[in-house]
Amino acid sequence: MKDLLLITPPFTQLNTPYPATAYIKGFLNTKSISSFQADLGIEVILKLFSKDGIRKVFTKEINIHTISENSQRIFSLRDEYIKTIDQVISFLQGKTPTLARQICSMNFLPEASRFNQLDDMEFAFGNMGLQDKAKHLATLYLEDLSDYIVENIDPDFGFSRYAERLGKSANSFNELYSKITGSQTFTDEITLKILHEKLEAVQPKLVCFSVPFPGNLYSAFRCAKFIKENYPHIKTAMGGGFPNTELREVKDKRVFEFFDFITLDDGELPIELLYQNICNSEQSKESQFKRTFLIESGEVTYKNNSSKHDYKQADIGTPDYSDLLLDQYISVIEIANPMHSLWSDGRWNKLTMAHGCYWGKCTFCDISLDYIKIYEPISAKILVDRMEELIRTTGETGFHFVDEAAPPALMREVALEILRRNLVVTWWTNIRFEKGFTRDLCFLLKLSGCVAVSGGLEVASDRLLKLIDKGISVNQVAKVTRNFTEAGIMIHAYLMYGYPTQTIQETVDSLEMVRQLFEMGILQSGFWHQFAMTAHSPVGLNPEEFGVTPIKQEIYFANNDMDFTDRTGIDHGKFSFGLKKSLFNYMHGINFELPLQEWFDFKIPQTTVHPDYIHDALLENDDFTFKGNSKIIFLAKNVIAENRIKNKNKHNYTYTKITVHLKTNIVTVDFDTEHAEWLIKMFSEYSVENPKKPMLQQLKANFEENFDHFELFWFSKPMQQLKENGVILSL
Repeated sequence: MKDLLLITPPFTQLNTPYPATAYIKGFLNTKSISSFQADLGIEVILKLFSKDGIRKVFTKEINIHTISENSQRIFSLRDEYIKTIDQVISFLQGKTPTLARQICSMNFLPEASRFNQLDDMEFAFGNMGLQDKAKHLATLYLEDLSDYIVENIDPDFGFSRYAERLGKSANSFNELYSKITGSQTFTDEITLKILHEKLEAVQPKLVCFSVPFPGNLYSAFRCAKFIKENYPHIKTAMGGGFPNTELREVKDKRVFEFFDFITLDDGELPIELLYQNICNSEQSKESQFKRTFLIESGEVTYKNNSSKHDYKQADIGTPDYSDLLLDQYISVIEIANPMHSLWSDGRWNKLTMAHGCYWGKCTFCDISLDYIKIYEPISAKILVDRMEELIRTTGETGFHFVDEAAPPALMREVALEILRRNLVVTWWTNIRFEKGFTRDLCFLLKLSGCVAVSGGLEVASDRLLKLIDKGISVNQVAKVTRNFTEAGIMIHAYLMYGYPTQTIQETVDSLEMVRQLFEMGILQSGFWHQFAMTAHSPVGLNPEEFGVTPIKQEIYFANNDMDFTDRTGIDHGKFSFGLKKSLFNYMHGINFELPLQEWFDFKIPQTTVHPDYIHDALLENDDFTFKGNSKIIFLAKNVIAENRIKNKNKHNYTYTKITVHLKTNIVTVDFDTEHAEWLIKMFSEYSVENPKKPMLQQLKANFEENFDHFELFWFSKPMQQLKENGVILSL
């Protein structure tokens, strides 16, 4: 029996829980408020994709003569699906890795239309590792079953979203209300049965639904309806990414037939106050609320009457993943691109380095809302403390930092803290492609366990990047992606087309820039998004400044994505297929030589970008720039120094040979003996375990107490060798 039940409704991810409820539960622990959390998404998937669930799918009445040829085939092979489904799910959960050999034999899984692409896959991707190839084939098998369910059982089904169309910018509540109050779907029946079991076991006083995306919205309402009809004494609340962005102007009273409360922005304090109002018998004269919608005197009312301030990030506790079925999530690989698969393959503990965005200027972004606007980093020590606690409680050493944009300076400190503690972790995060990501910083991040970063290149056009106020240039992006790639860190780029005033020529030139980045091998993955104007972005707030005219609608329910007309009159949607098809090829290293026209079935102009633009941008070298305020890190341990004598022209000279054993190679350099002694002293005094790092100008002053011409020493060939191999880093 717990006071609060925290629920993520279907569906978000198959491979790892969405972290919102874990964050709230971690905070509630610091307040000694009892709670239980559940991810209904994975639990519904596991019930549906089981021998019993698939048997029920195939017992649903269909007309074999009117369904598609693909569905006919799947139905004909139903016994094979029922026979293999439990084994496939167990394999994707990592419990039966030996099944990979059977799956890859190509005579184990029943195959329908999703497998038609396999020949192309082999050509595009080459030979994958056995486990990954089996995961990919098993994913196609599940997608075939999903296609059958969508066509014949539940047209709104989707692995990572459910009835998403109903939640996307639904200015009116009518369509969603009709669906909620209509008959239950096959998926609903499974969801509500699991919810009933949770309610009976937990017996909560308040159920809090975290709704991060439009694809969670319908199920949240369906679950809340079930609670109101069967447990009228239980209060219900909704929070999360969707209401934070879409429901800031909700007016329709029917919404509150299902939810007693809708909270906005950071959920810790609003939920604490709801708990006090509902579960605490000692009531004050007036109930206190923080950023909460409710019904009062028969009207939708926004209450923000608490004088308490939101909690600092350092005080909200460590996310708590207990109660969740961590060993039952399934890893899938939709396409065999190593970077692309990070979102769906493997279990990741999710954390944030900083609340909000340190840049906070991009004109397409919701920078007026608190989740972006209020920037608050936490210390590297606290962050790595939380990492260690999560390792102890979950057994997982993989971390996805879900920042809007992780700050380079904080990433550096986190990396150093990880190295000081000798932690073995794997992590990735979101960044801005800013010049702070030097070659040396990228190398340091790699040493600490960073395997990938994702960032917004958006429109690869300097004019539009300036209009977006992105604070980067294509030239700079090329250098940063080169630095990450050379360090062994994969890069994913978010790409955009159809930004206000964007011309057809700029779309073509942007594609050419992207082609060159992939051809140079400094970008590994990407995804094209068509620009969407949101109500809380600078474009949405001041559309006339960007040459667009919004199409106004009366808001009673959701308000975020806004329809608009662009003064260019260009139909940007027609570029979607060609942009995505070309990117699919580039991601897998093929067809760079094809003219851009080949990707489109309509006439496009020739690119105006020089064919060597990215290549030439990478030729600029700043290795010999003296930056006195750079922090210097000496990473090598157990440096071996050996004094030797060199005979030249019948004269003997003493020198010192320094040998550094790195993980994959050996670096040997020769120094003047006195210079070598000074350098070894620096290695000892400023090892990675020492939190104090000297600045380059301090090293220069120290060096010149005994010697002359520090710059000649610092840029000498032996020192360059040490720096190029990551023995000495300048940050």
